[in-house]
Amino acid sequence: MNKVFRRTKIIATLGPASESPEMLEKIIRAGADVVRLNFSHGTADEHRARAERVREISKKLKRHVAILADLQGPKIRVARFKDNRKVTLVRGQKFDLDIDLPKDVGDETQVGCDYKDLPRDVKPGDLLLLNDGLIAMQVDTVVGNRISCTVTVGGVLSNHKGINKQGGGLSAPALTDKDKQDLKTAVSIGADYLAISFPRSREDMEEARALLDQEGSDMRLVAKVERAEAIIEETLIGIIQASDAIMVARGDLGVEIGDARLPHVQKHMIKLARTYNKVAITATQMMESMINNPLPTRAEVSDVANAVFDGTDAVMLSAETASGDYPDAAVEAMARVCVEAEKYPRERSKHRLHESFSRIDETIAMSAMYAANHLEVRAIGALTESGSTPLWMSRISSGIPIFALTSHEKTCRRVTLFRGVYPISFDDRGIHDHAVLNRAIVEEFMRRGLVDESDTLILTKGDLSGHTGGTNAMKIAHVTDIIAAAPENWKDLCPGCGKS
Repeated sequence: MNKVFRRTKIIATLGPASESPEMLEKIIRAGADVVRLNFSHGTADEHRARAERVREISKKLKRHVAILADLQGPKIRVARFKDNRKVTLVRGQKFDLDIDLPKDVGDETQVGCDYKDLPRDVKPGDLLLLNDGLIAMQVDTVVGNRISCTVTVGGVLSNHKGINKQGGGLSAPALTDKDKQDLKTAVSIGADYLAISFPRSREDMEEARALLDQEGSDMRLVAKVERAEAIIEETLIGIIQASDAIMVARGDLGVEIGDARLPHVQKHMIKLARTYNKVAITATQMMESMINNPLPTRAEVSDVANAVFDGTDAVMLSAETASGDYPDAAVEAMARVCVEAEKYPRERSKHRLHESFSRIDETIAMSAMYAANHLEVRAIGALTESGSTPLWMSRISSGIPIFALTSHEKTCRRVTLFRGVYPISFDDRGIHDHAVLNRAIVEEFMRRGLVDESDTLILTKGDLSGHTGGTNAMKIAHVTDIIAAAPENWKDLCPGCGKS
């Protein structure tokens, strides 16, 4: 079998350009593994309708597609300008941000701001960056609620453009009242992942986890790292440990730390995430030119490829699929680049090679990957309840596909974000014989064209108890030996065979 599997996963943001059933089906067919619902835009009912369409189309296509609900967070923005016009700021001019100013009277000299604590978070000499860093102004004075500045980099400013402080330090909480309400919406629509914007510390992620617990949800948490203070090593490690995944959110993060530092920080964050057995997502402007063009630039191709080389689990499309002219083409282009980048040879992984393990299931996962990387193995089959075993496996670099076999639809969707892991709905309930189970897995693989009789497999599983954390066995065997070891009446002993 020479089937090529793309290991790096693709997240596509839904929006006006991609929410129709026809286009949604196209982007899923093109390779979207996860769809993102951006709660910065749209209503709860709109997000609910999009989620329902995702479930309907993925079921039709027999694809497992996860849903990532992305909370807006405390995005700090200017208010509106009079008559909704744009103003042009030039270097050297004076411009004020006034918290007390009415929301819709901004002009060439001043504008309001929706973040009431801004005057207390800044001081003379600070540099404020507006509109994703395209405009810069230095704070001269802070008098009451009025911040007087001098423009150092001019440009066009319009309604609701974002404000960042170079070096970070804005005290806005990660979870706003709107976010807390949107969290409940995400739970109600059955989202698989919840992204928290602008976390400052592990406590922000723990707060989000507690809110999910109150809603009775085990949704997985993604920390969007986009504040300068969040990349301080101790803080970053705390955020990673308190999360299930991190997103290298390069927009606001690049503005706060400076674009030159961003590539190194991206590599470091991905490495840290993998070290702590967490998922890494690389996002923002990955194929920005495809908002208006049918092909990416060479620089964008290199950007995506380098994220793949870094070991990211997933790459994300934002406006390219949400509002662009070529949503499905953007997904196709990203998939094409990922597949080619994955052909680049990597050093044999030494992940946790010199560490001790405290859990049996984790030890089995690591052992399976070390064996697979030193033996000619066609595929790895991991019987799993929660998805933990294939997650641990995926932290070790390998070109060998890892198939997560589970009877839980939620787990199937969850593992779609793990690099090199592919979900298979597999009902092992009622099987009490390991030889029968092994044969059933092999038959499922052969039915899907994943292996043939000349191949060698690695299978991991537990004591057939159906309990989370029960993986305690690894089997390495030729397909022919697995077939021969099963009793002739194996199908009679396999209640779910032929029903997956």
